[in-house]
Amino acid sequence: MFETGFHVFIKRAVVIGNGFAGAENQCIGLLRALGLSSRYSLHRVMRPRGAVNEWLHWLPVSVHKKVDNVIRKIYDDSRCILGKKVMPVLVENDGKNAGLLGVLEADANQIAKMARETFDRDGPLLVVASGRDTISVASSIRQLAPESVFVVQIQHPRLNLNRFDLVITPCHDYYPLTPEAQDQIPWFLRSWITPREPPDSNVVLTVGALHQADSAALRIAASLWHDELAPLLKPLLVVNIGGPTSKMLCICVHYLHALFLEHSFGIPYLLSISSDKFCLVYVNISRNDMTSTKRMVEFFICGRLIFTLEKFSVGNCQYGEDLAKQLTEMLRNVLWSCGSLRISFSRRTPEKVAKILMKEFSANPKVYIWDGRGSNPHMGHLAWADAFVITADSVSMLSEACSTGKPVYVVGAERCTWKFAEFQKSLHERGVVRPFTGKEDISETWSYPPLNDSAEAASRVIEAAAKRGWITHA
Repeated sequence: MFETGFHVFIKRAVVIGNGFAGAENQCIGLLRALGLSSRYSLHRVMRPRGAVNEWLHWLPVSVHKKVDNVIRKIYDDSRCILGKKVMPVLVENDGKNAGLLGVLEADANQIAKMARETFDRDGPLLVVASGRDTISVASSIRQLAPESVFVVQIQHPRLNLNRFDLVITPCHDYYPLTPEAQDQIPWFLRSWITPREPPDSNVVLTVGALHQADSAALRIAASLWHDELAPLLKPLLVVNIGGPTSKMLCICVHYLHALFLEHSFGIPYLLSISSDKFCLVYVNISRNDMTSTKRMVEFFICGRLIFTLEKFSVGNCQYGEDLAKQLTEMLRNVLWSCGSLRISFSRRTPEKVAKILMKEFSANPKVYIWDGRGSNPHMGHLAWADAFVITADSVSMLSEACSTGKPVYVVGAERCTWKFAEFQKSLHERGVVRPFTGKEDISETWSYPPLNDSAEAASRVIEAAAKRGWITHA
C-alpha cells in the first residue's frame, strides 16, 4: 500500500457511465489527464428499455426497474404492451447497442466492497461518474466506503454536493443564480430551480465539457488519418453540425388516484419525462406496497394530465431549415478561400437540415460530407483542420475544437437561451470563438489561449486527493 514515504498512490479507477458518449467521454477525458486511461473499468447504470420504458426515464433508476418488473407481472411477463414488445437492452452507447463484454452493471454495493477489500493491496479507488442516472450510484459508493474511495461527479448533480469528494461542472451550470436568470423564472418556481447555492470548495468550475481530445490523442489521430487528410488542399475547413436542443419546463399537477411516491429527497422533484420535456410532480409510493406500485404503473400507462400551471422553455438552441439555408449560403460565400471543406452531422441533426446541405454541396469536388458510414473522422478532423464552423448547440464539440487553438466560428449562437446563451457568452468573452458571418477569409488565421479544462480539472483532483495523502500517477 505504501510507496515513497507516507503517501499512497491512486493506481486504479472506476467509471460509472450511463451508456451515452457525451457523459462517458468526460469521465475518460479526466482519467487521461490523470494518467489512468489504461487503469479503469467501466460500469454502466442500465435501465429497462423499449416500448413504455422510453416514457419512464424521468423515474429514478431503482424505481424504474421496480416498475418494469411490475409491468412484466401485470402482463404475465409477456413483454408485450399495447402490441409492442419490450426488449431489454443491457449495454448502450450513444443510443446504439455497443455489445461491450467488458462493461459491467453499476452496483454500488459490489464496487464499494471491492474498494474496501482490495485497499491494502491496490490502494484507494478513484470513482468518476457523469450523468443523472449515475448520481445515486456514485454517492452510495462514497457512503459505503468513505475511507477507500475518492468520488468525482462530473456535471452538477442537483443535490447535496457533500455526497461527493469533488464535483466538476461548467460555470454556466450556475447561471440560474444570476439576477438575469432569476428574472426569467416565475417567482413560484425559483425555489425549485437548481443549483440553489453558489459553488462550494469541493466544486471545480470549467468553461466547457471535459473530453478526450488532448494533445496525445490528437497526435495519434493525426497519424491514423494522415493518408486520407494530409493530401487535402489547404486550408481545410471542418463543419460540425449538431441539432436543436429544447427542454420544455412543464410544471404540471397530475391526478395520481391519491397516490404519492416517497423519494429520498422528501420534496417535489423536477423530473425528465421525455427527451425534450420536464415535469414537476408530487410523486410518492410506499416502497413495499406492490398494489400501489401496480396502480402507479397503470396511471402512467393510462393516466391523464389535469392542468398545466406554467410553461416556458429553458436551455434552448432552436434552429431548423432556416438556419440550414443560412449556413449553406455562408459556406458558399467562403468556399473560394478554402482548399477543402468537410462536413459532419451528429445523431441529433434533423434529416431536413442534413438534406439541405447535402443537396447544395454533395456534387462539389471541394466538399466531402461524412454520411455516418465507416470510421468516424471526428478526431482526425480535430487534428488536421485549419479552422472550424460549429453549430452553437453542442457544448462538447465546441469544447474540443476550442482546445486546439485553431480558429473556431460559431453559427446560431443568437438562437440560444438560458445556460446555452451563457456558455456562448463565456466563449466570446475569452476570444476563443467568433460568429460565422460568411464574409471570412478562411486562409487568414487567428489564435487564442486554448481551453484546457480536462488538465485543469485533473490538477484539482490531484490537489484534493493529496489532502488525504493520496497521489495520482499524473
